Amino acid sequence: MKKVLFETRRMGGPDEAIHRFIQTIQDMMDAYGVPQKEIVGIGISCGGPLDRREGLILNPPNLPGWVNVPICKMLGRRFGLPVVLENDANACALAEWKYGAGRGYSNVVFLTFGTGLGAGLILDGRLYHGTNDMAGEVGHIRLTECGPVGFGKMGSFEGYCSGGGISQIAQMKVLEQVERGMFPKLGEQESLDARQVAKAAQEGDTLARDIFAMSGRYLGKGLSILIDILNPEIIIIGSVFERNRDLLWPCAKEEIEKESLAASKAVCKVEPSMLGDQIGDYAALALVEEEYGADRDIPAVAGKISGAYSVQGRYLESL
Repeated sequence: MKKVLFETRRMGGPDEAIHRFIQTIQDMMDAYGVPQKEIVGIGISCGGPLDRREGLILNPPNLPGWVNVPICKMLGRRFGLPVVLENDANACALAEWKYGAGRGYSNVVFLTFGTGLGAGLILDGRLYHGTNDMAGEVGHIRLTECGPVGFGKMGSFEGYCSGGGISQIAQMKVLEQVERGMFPKLGEQESLDARQVAKAAQEGDTLARDIFAMSGRYLGKGLSILIDILNPEIIIIGSVFERNRDLLWPCAKEEIEKESLAASKAVCKVEPSMLGDQIGDYAALALVEEEYGADRDIPAVAGKISGAYSVQGRYLESL
């Protein structure tokens, strides 16, 4: 397996990044010694909104300037290959189902729990897109009338259960204490992103642990809704949850015990992502395997597009 990672140059826009993709793909094909005619496809995992049928990246908030970019046509024309584009949450669900914690299950929910909160749904053994590709936008569910903002909505599932949401909770909690005449150590941080709050919590900071406990409680409430409506066998959660399960899960589990239907809860388990930080790369590869090579070794190239770009190539094989 070979992987190349390069940072976003936001001012360069999509043209510069796609040029680098093309060059990197060609370099990797040369390094593997695989003729272009033997490559069966290119997979791309990208945050939405996007149009997977038309192969368009529409206007993702974390990719300024990427408006109606026909990335599938651009790469397909250059390499003469089919190109598969998919929402990153859906692609990650496929990856965990094929290679990770979801192997062997027919009904799988994958939650991103990263910059935002989205879901990929494997239902009855198939990736579920919905009527117009909007299935899985669970971050938009409102859990409270007021609260941290995520997905453009106060008190949303994403507001409580994302890196940005945890940062907002931290800011509110610090301000609350300062206005009471207390000056918490956490408030001395230059910024309060989720990683810094998690580090403080792991080091025993009481306020930081309370922040994660709040996120965990609302995670449990949101999971209970998914358990009752979708009746999954397993819910797999990535990113912040995968790195900080010990801080989030106790409170989440208590809420699930209180809120979800006993029969549905009994057949569902909640696990962290097995693929960890590499899930985005496996996600793009899973798209190619799902589309073109279910049970055979095939050369493939894949990329994930996010705050940074990466391209990865490997021979797909049964894992």
